[in-house]
Amino acid sequence: MSRARVHNFSVSLDGFGTGEGLSQDAPFGHAGERLHEWLFATRWWAPGGSGGVDDAFAAQHGVGIGAEIMGAGKFGYPGWHDDPGWKGWWGSDPPFHTPVFVLTHHRRPSIEMEGGTTFHFIDAPPAEALEAARQVAEGQDVRIGGGPTVVRDFLAAGLVDHAHIVVVPIVLGRGVRLWDGLEGLEERYAIESVVSPSGVVHYTFARRDQS
Repeated sequence: MSRARVHNFSVSLDGFGTGEGLSQDAPFGHAGERLHEWLFATRWWAPGGSGGVDDAFAAQHGVGIGAEIMGAGKFGYPGWHDDPGWKGWWGSDPPFHTPVFVLTHHRRPSIEMEGGTTFHFIDAPPAEALEAARQVAEGQDVRIGGGPTVVRDFLAAGLVDHAHIVVVPIVLGRGVRLWDGLEGLEERYAIESVVSPSGVVHYTFARRDQS
């Protein structure tokens, strides 16, 4: 069976995966781009970027992925469901190139974009959403793309097989935390860490009960 994976998901030292005050002009609220500066500096993100540890981890983002699941907050700003013209933050050719299932209470018709991305809007619990994504992933893995609430819900449900979480050396103080309610998570995963010269720490979680 295909695996459910999390990649390149950044949190602050105090565990916030996004800031407070999200809007159309501030997709990550008061956090701005600080959680992802390590990613933007990599060769994987932009030609001429750096190689090394950060680039090696970043480049695994799309390897073997056949579908993605994301939350309504990743797809758009608060209130996007009232804007029939909203098609996400990424322009006409989003970077996913697979079917993407957007978890939302506000369903709308699927949107087919350039480059192989199609957004499907579903109102479903984690297990049901994962099953739907696996049906179209053609045997490949499913990426749990965020935001923090979605990643937390899939971890809490025991559905994530592999997770790559990046701890960034900033303190946000407010926003949406990843780890709330996940006490004892370390008992279910083999956890390794790699410290990068950029200052971030890459944590990988591999579920212990995988065959």
